[in-house]
Amino acid sequence: METFESFLRTAPGEDLFAKCGRLSAALDTDAGAAARGLALRAAGPVGPRTLLAAPGEKPRPFLMFGSNSYLNLGTHPAVVEGARRALERYGAGAGAVSLYTGATDLVRELEARIADFYGAEDAIVFPGGYAANVGVLSALCGPGDVIANDSANHASIFDGTRLSGADAKVYLHGSAAHLERVLARLPAGGGGRLVATDGVFSMNGDLAPLGDIVGAARRHGARVMVDDAHGIGVVGPTGRGTAEAFGVLDRVDLHVGMLSKAPAGLGGFCAARAEVVRHLRLYARTYFFSTAMPPPVAGALVEVLKLLAADAAGREALWRNVRDLRARLSAAGFDVGPGGSAVVPVYVRDERRLAALHADLLDAGLYCNLVSYPACRRRECRLRLCAMKDHSPADIEEAAAILAAAGRRNGVLP
Repeated sequence: METFESFLRTAPGEDLFAKCGRLSAALDTDAGAAARGLALRAAGPVGPRTLLAAPGEKPRPFLMFGSNSYLNLGTHPAVVEGARRALERYGAGAGAVSLYTGATDLVRELEARIADFYGAEDAIVFPGGYAANVGVLSALCGPGDVIANDSANHASIFDGTRLSGADAKVYLHGSAAHLERVLARLPAGGGGRLVATDGVFSMNGDLAPLGDIVGAARRHGARVMVDDAHGIGVVGPTGRGTAEAFGVLDRVDLHVGMLSKAPAGLGGFCAARAEVVRHLRLYARTYFFSTAMPPPVAGALVEVLKLLAADAAGREALWRNVRDLRARLSAAGFDVGPGGSAVVPVYVRDERRLAALHADLLDAGLYCNLVSYPACRRRECRLRLCAMKDHSPADIEEAAAILAAAGRRNGVLP
C-alpha cells in the first residue's frame, strides 16, 4: 500500500509532474478511499447538522463533529450583522497591504480589542493564521538565535522556524523537564532564545504545561511564544486560553492565536509589547507582503471579540457538551486521551482500520476528521472530533452510538 511519502518526491529521472499523476491514479482506486473524507464541501452554514457533499454526490445532512467553530459564532446574529455593516461601508476587499491603505479602522479596532483581551500593549492581525506563526518567527528570530519547539507543535511553527534561519531545537512533547535540559545545554553568550509551543495541541486536544514551561524559559533567559489557536474563547476561567488556565497570562511574551477556530473568521494575530508589534509590522513578510484582512471579516471579528471579552459566547454550554461526548466515548471503550479542550481524539493506531472506520462513519452520516501521517505518527493515527456549543444532548448521544457501532464493526472495539 502506497503512503503519503510515496508522492512527496520526484523519483530519479522522473518528470517533475509525474508524482502528481501517480497520486491521482492511487486516489482513483480503492486504496484512495481514505481520502474520501478529505474532499467534502459544505452546502450551507456549518452547525450541528450540516449539509455536506462528496465529489460527484448530492449534498446530504451530516452530524458535524469535524468543525473548529466550537462556539458557532459564524452564525451568531451580532457577528453576521457586523460583517453586513462592514460590507456595506467598505466593500468586499481591502485592496492593499496593511502598511499602505489596506488596514481599515475595523482592523485597528480588532487589534486593540485583541490586545486588551490579553492585557498586552498592542496586537497585530495577519490575514492568514498560518501566516501569523511564520511571520512572527521569521521576523523576530534569525541566524545565531535559538528556537526550542515542542515536538507536537503545529506545522506553521516548524515552517516559521526553518524560514527564520535560527538554530532549531526540539523537546519532548509536553515535557518541561526535557525543555530545561535543552536550554541548559545552550552555550552562554549566544543569540536570542525563544520557546515556542502550542497552547492546545490541535491533534491531541491536550494542553501545554505553561506554568512549568514559562519557569524553565525564565531560568535560561528565553522568551515564550504560545500559539493558542484552539484555546482562545474555550480554555481558561474566562476563555482567555491556556496561559490563563495556568495563571501565566502576564508572563507569556508573544500571545499568538488564530481567528479561524472558535472566533469563526479568518486570520491570525500576535499580542505583545508595543515595540515588538511595531517591529513585526515592518519585518514580518507575511504581513508586509499580504493584502489586509477583508473588511467584512474584520467587522465580524470585532463583534466576536466583544462576545469573548464579556465571556458571553456560550463557553459553558460548549464544555457541557465536551464532557458529555468524552464520557460517552470513554464508556464505549474508546481511548480519548487526557482532554483539556474541545478537541476529542479517538485513537485507532492502525491506518487501514482507521480508513475503514472513517468511511463507515461517513456512510452513517457522521462527519469527523481523519488524522494520520503526516499530521501525526502512524502508530498514533486517530479520529478527531470537535464538540460545538449548539450540539444538543441528542446529537451527542447519537454520535457516540454511531461511533461505538462502527468501532465494533471495524475491530476498533471488542
